[in-house]
Amino acid sequence: MTPTEPRDDLPPTARKANFGQTFRAVAWSFLGIRRSADHEQDVKKLNPIHVVIAAVLGAAVFVVFLVVLVHFVIGAAASH
Repeated sequence: MTPTEPRDDLPPTARKANFGQTFRAVAWSFLGIRRSADHEQDVKKLNPIHVVIAAVLGAAVFVVFLVVLVHFVIGAAASH
């Protein structure tokens, strides 16, 4: 095993993917179009704590987007 390859015996919180990679993986998962090969790599690289944080942030952004969209649609309908 070379030093750059991820080790399978590392604890999940010691994995070395950065938060951007984690957020991208979570975003693709929200859409439901993640390739299985990418999923296998994610299992080896992603820190579970980062995944939870990214998922909560992604869900919060989605809810805020929906609230703003509803206010915009209701405001546009009320002005006509």
